[in-house]
Amino acid sequence: MRSHVQRTVAGCFAILRQLRSILRSVPSSVFQTLVVAIVLSRLDYGTATLAYRPICLIVSSLCSLLNAAARPVAGLRRSDHITDTLASFHWLRAPERIKFKLAVTVYRGIHGTAPQYLSDLLHRVSNITSRRRLRSSTSFELVIPLSRLVTVGDRSFAVAGPRLWNTLPYYICAVFTGVPAKTEDSFVSAILSGHYTVACVACCARWSLKFLLRPP
Repeated sequence: MRSHVQRTVAGCFAILRQLRSILRSVPSSVFQTLVVAIVLSRLDYGTATLAYRPICLIVSSLCSLLNAAARPVAGLRRSDHITDTLASFHWLRAPERIKFKLAVTVYRGIHGTAPQYLSDLLHRVSNITSRRRLRSSTSFELVIPLSRLVTVGDRSFAVAGPRLWNTLPYYICAVFTGVPAKTEDSFVSAILSGHYTVACVACCARWSLKFLLRPP
C-alpha cells in the first residue's frame, strides 16, 4: 500500500510540474480546473482503501501533494501558510478525503449502486432478528463484524465501512438510509457541508488565537 501511494504521489507531482509551465498563460480559474480534473481526481482514485491505516505513513505524502497543488493556484510561496487556502478552495484535507470516499462507497453499497460483493458486506442492525427488541433496532446503524487482526481485519471494507457510517451525524444516516433513497448528489452535499463547517470553525478559532496571542 505504501508503494501504491508513493507511485500515485510521484505521478501527480510530475503532472503538476507540467501544468506549471502554462501557469502564466491561462487564467487562475482555468488552472484550478485543470488541477482538480487531472491531479486531484488521480489522487482520489482508490483512496477509500486507505481508511484506518497508519496516518504517519500515508497522510503526510498526500498532504504535501495537496499543498503543492494549492500553492500555484493561489499564488503562494512555499513558506506561506496553506490551511486557510485549502478551506477557501473547499478542498478536503487528506484524512477527510479518505473518509469521504469511503462514506460514498458505503452509501452506494446500501442502495445497491455499488458492486454486489461490496453490498453483500453491509447489513443493517434493524434487519437482525435477535436485536429487534433492543433500542438499536430502531437506529440506522450498520453491523460492525468482529475481526481478529487490527492490522488487516479492522481495515477491511466490511469493518471500516460500517464503522465510519455509524460515526456520521444521525440526521444523515436517517435521511439517506431510508427508502426511497435520496440522490447521491444530496448525500455528497450533506457530507461536504459538514466537513466545510468544521474547517471554517477551525480557521476562525486559529485566527482568533493568533489575535489573542499577538503582542501589544
